[in-house]
Amino acid sequence: MAVLSKIRQRSFFLIIIIALALFSFVLADVIQSGTFNSSTNNVGSVNGTDIEAQEFMQNVSMIEKQGQGTTSTQAMNSAWEQEVRKIILSSEFEKLGLKIGNEQLINVIKQNPNLAQNPQFLNAAGQFDENKFKEFLKGIKNAPDQSQWLEWKEFEKNIERFAVEQMYNTMIKSGVYTTKAEGKFQYKTENDKADFEYISVAFSTVNDDQVKVTDAEIIDFMKKSPKKYKSDNTTSIDFVLVENKPSKEDEQAMLSSIGEIRAKFDSVANVGEFVNANSDIKFDSTYLAKKDLPLDYQEQLFNLPVNAIYGPYVFNGHQCISRMIKRKSNASVKASHILLAYKGAPQSSATRTKEEAQALANDLLAQAKANPGNFAMLAMTNSDDPGSKNNGGEYDNIMPGQMVPKFNDFVFNNPIGTIGVVETEYGFHVIKVLDKYDAVLMGTVAQKIQPSEATIDAIYTKASQLEADANENKDFAAVAKKAGLELVPATNLKGFDEYIQGIGSQREIIRWSFNKDTEIGDVRRFDVPQGFVIAKLKDRNETGLLPIDIARQSVEPLIKNQKKAEIIKKKMNGSSLEAVAKSSGASIQIATSISLKAPVLPNIGNEPKVVGKAFGLASGKTSEIIEGNSGMFMVRAKTVTKAPEVTSYATYITQDRSQNQSYAISKAYIALKDKAEIKDYRANF
Repeated sequence: MAVLSKIRQRSFFLIIIIALALFSFVLADVIQSGTFNSSTNNVGSVNGTDIEAQEFMQNVSMIEKQGQGTTSTQAMNSAWEQEVRKIILSSEFEKLGLKIGNEQLINVIKQNPNLAQNPQFLNAAGQFDENKFKEFLKGIKNAPDQSQWLEWKEFEKNIERFAVEQMYNTMIKSGVYTTKAEGKFQYKTENDKADFEYISVAFSTVNDDQVKVTDAEIIDFMKKSPKKYKSDNTTSIDFVLVENKPSKEDEQAMLSSIGEIRAKFDSVANVGEFVNANSDIKFDSTYLAKKDLPLDYQEQLFNLPVNAIYGPYVFNGHQCISRMIKRKSNASVKASHILLAYKGAPQSSATRTKEEAQALANDLLAQAKANPGNFAMLAMTNSDDPGSKNNGGEYDNIMPGQMVPKFNDFVFNNPIGTIGVVETEYGFHVIKVLDKYDAVLMGTVAQKIQPSEATIDAIYTKASQLEADANENKDFAAVAKKAGLELVPATNLKGFDEYIQGIGSQREIIRWSFNKDTEIGDVRRFDVPQGFVIAKLKDRNETGLLPIDIARQSVEPLIKNQKKAEIIKKKMNGSSLEAVAKSSGASIQIATSISLKAPVLPNIGNEPKVVGKAFGLASGKTSEIIEGNSGMFMVRAKTVTKAPEVTSYATYITQDRSQNQSYAISKAYIALKDKAEIKDYRANF
């Protein structure tokens, strides 16, 4: 009682202490969650312009709805690229003073078929009427319900942005031109030819064991060209998958259950009702061709007598038993045809007349009957059907009603091997019936193979224990091995990635690996559709360069070649080709008619440094040792044959200008993006 009394006496102070503790907790959570941290309210920023999270996620949702099959992460990445591009280009438009007036906006609107061809805005002559369009805008602007007006204003912004971007692109393209001198250079690059002798000692003559490459050397190499080896921040994890799969006892219990169902399946009168009552997959009344049945059981299932049962068998994660209900003869057809279209027929670009098409069809019919085995070749060389001509005119598994009526009637009403001509609205068809298939109607009880509750509990316990052991033991590989599980590395994960190889879409794991609270060495268990993943954060790469294990694939061969070059140089002693050939054991080769545009050495490959050196040497002069793409070289020039002068280089000028203009727009944006200060917080979402 004395203790209670003291508590009551000091209750006010306790309330204050508890309140302060709660406030501290909430404050910490607020700071952590980002109420005072702008990065949480923003998905990122571009040159100081924030990308606000709420509006951004609305765009993500819209993209996800518009793109069928688009995942949320794919939609997010698409929305991010759109937003970054919009901010970067809008800034450029503003600097250049690019904008469009009302007249230009109307002209752009006229090019939009959804508006320009809308009957609501057409005059009596069927032309777009600006006054009608302006009256429509005035009406929705003054309407009590402003939703349509707001939608229009947003649409107008998009139209304006599109039009301004087109102006910007036109300006860039207009600033790109090719001079006569550049056209002449392109001509000579392609047509000047060099003959020379050379010696080559390939890098492959030095064993890789002689040139080891360290991680430090790879990092130093990348630092020399940081833009080339630039990378987003990445993480690497190790993980194990504890699969949520049935035990042997579960499988035995399912076999027993499906066996009981099979015993009843024999005698039921209504197969569809029985399947729906006992199967995880509902009854399907579609007739199936043999090729549509499960591949491993096609023969057994297709050849079942009516009312006979096959199974149990395992297919697509289910224990199955199937009963033959009916069989239908000639349910589908395989046929080849040659379409001879004529001018005016639907979807036809042919110039022949209808009479010419019919005469050609009859001629091909005679050829096909004389040599039926040549039908496919006749189709490939004569048919106007782009959907089948490259396949010898063949259509397989044609179902009743799939083709136009006359075509349909011919293939279903004639025996295999028949060849004839049919006229449809598309033209004249020379048709050969290749095969006919029976189809079957089956009732299949399919029960999903899944673990029992006891097995699920055991799997959960195993995963939890593995998580605890991994947290206690630094050697995650040893823990996984002891549990009989495979440790899988996942490297080069980016903050905006979605998939992890081996376990599919795992946005939550990737987000965890980038979370600032997650430290290297931390372990966590995740629920996944396959069971449980226990992941350990192995590394974070925030250097701005490629991770070592990724960079090694492309950088290591280059560093090795540099080291091999030094070894080979020591072997190539002498100032003449003959002396170097003797010291290195290489032979003197001859290259003839090589151009700068295609600097390819026979049996070696692309070697622009070597060919360039040959063009620059005086006749009879010998080069120093050259480090090429595939090895070390020495060159002795023979002759350079200059291309004859021409009166006009217009073809080369046009080609070069067109190529450069097509690159200029994308290159300009890439340059602006590289220069921009972009902060990306997508890893938090």
